[in-house]
Amino acid sequence: MDPTLVGIIGISVMVLIFFSRMPVAYVMTMIGFLGFSFMISFKGGLNLLSRNIYEVFSSYGLTTIPLFILMGQLAFNSGISARLYDTGYKFFGSTRGGLAMATVSACTAFGAVCGSSPATAATMATVGLPEMKRYNYADELATGSVASGGGLGMIMPPSVVLIVYGILTEESIGKLFVAGIIPALLVTLLFILAIYVRCRLAPDQGPPGEKFPLKEKLQSLTGLIDTIAVFSLVIGGLFFGFFTPTEAAAVGAFGVLAVSLIRRQLTWQGFVKSLYETLRTSCMVMLLIAGAVVFGKFLAVTRIPFNLASGIGGFDLPPFAVLAMIILVYFLGGCFMDALAFVMLTIPIFFPVVTNLGYDPIWFGIIIVMVTEMGVITPPVGINVYVVYGVAESVIGGVPLESIFKGIVPFLLAVIVGLIILILFPQIILLLPNLMY
Repeated sequence: MDPTLVGIIGISVMVLIFFSRMPVAYVMTMIGFLGFSFMISFKGGLNLLSRNIYEVFSSYGLTTIPLFILMGQLAFNSGISARLYDTGYKFFGSTRGGLAMATVSACTAFGAVCGSSPATAATMATVGLPEMKRYNYADELATGSVASGGGLGMIMPPSVVLIVYGILTEESIGKLFVAGIIPALLVTLLFILAIYVRCRLAPDQGPPGEKFPLKEKLQSLTGLIDTIAVFSLVIGGLFFGFFTPTEAAAVGAFGVLAVSLIRRQLTWQGFVKSLYETLRTSCMVMLLIAGAVVFGKFLAVTRIPFNLASGIGGFDLPPFAVLAMIILVYFLGGCFMDALAFVMLTIPIFFPVVTNLGYDPIWFGIIIVMVTEMGVITPPVGINVYVVYGVAESVIGGVPLESIFKGIVPFLLAVIVGLIILILFPQIILLLPNLMY
């Protein structure tokens, strides 16, 4: 049988199994193993399975992932996220949609110590949804701002997706982290603008809250000291070459733990819960990576990546048209598949094409993260939407799923605007990496 046909059948079967809600990691591993065994041999498939899974779970480079996840979990269970929200609320809460703006701002700040989009969404939903419900915010705006704001955790360093991209492409993770700062702030401003416009058009979506005196606002800034200190320590160490990414993650986790102990706001139960959630999330991510590696080896023997790359390159189109096609693939793929898994599947295919066209790999990494950010809030997968849906069930008695998807529309448009700006003006992304390196 033609190898390309086998690959197409494998991909089709994989997509069909996705609809059964079977975990993505297991599906990729199973299809990769069966496809490789069919193409090569059953013994070869067993060797591939054992070798790749062992290599992923024993990889020193991937230790950054559980360490950054631990840092985010400790920040949540020690109350750092609640203090961030309190500061944002006191500055923005008195304006229409101010609580939603505060939520988005807090998501950006929490993303700086977390790196995980679902974790950021879950954290801010736990803190923000009850407050917005108390001030009679519409379900669409409340849940939409949390689900979309959680996506900022994918852009703001340290980002798990950027770490994986750096490992797969052998690009500097430090450069990727630096490059993500300005785009993250740009998207934050666009989200705030989207909330403002939404509340101007429909004032009942976000009624104004109470006003706070200037003194109380300034006092609330002390709640940002923890985040600024840890963020400066981690990113500053990477900037100046004091830490490797793994060392920076370890220092960051220790920094959050130290701050929590000094403030005496981390209980033993909170510490144990942080370890448990870190283990659970890290295993999920590592299994995704292992599954993507196994499936990638199967794709390699079918030669689909090479045929696809040569096919796109053979269209004799301008580089921007090829880039537009690649971005469209990421957007459509993100609607049906977990963002991290989709990045791991497709980067080996498209990265050589993009670099051959002359695009900067650091710039491309940020663009891909921007596109996959749309994937975490778009149906039918939209992992952040389901995270917020689950949290809302426990903290405010539940919100209809269609209300959350309706609420993310203004934020989705804001991400598209931000993406267009970054494509037209790539210097925005490359400014800090060029200055620092």
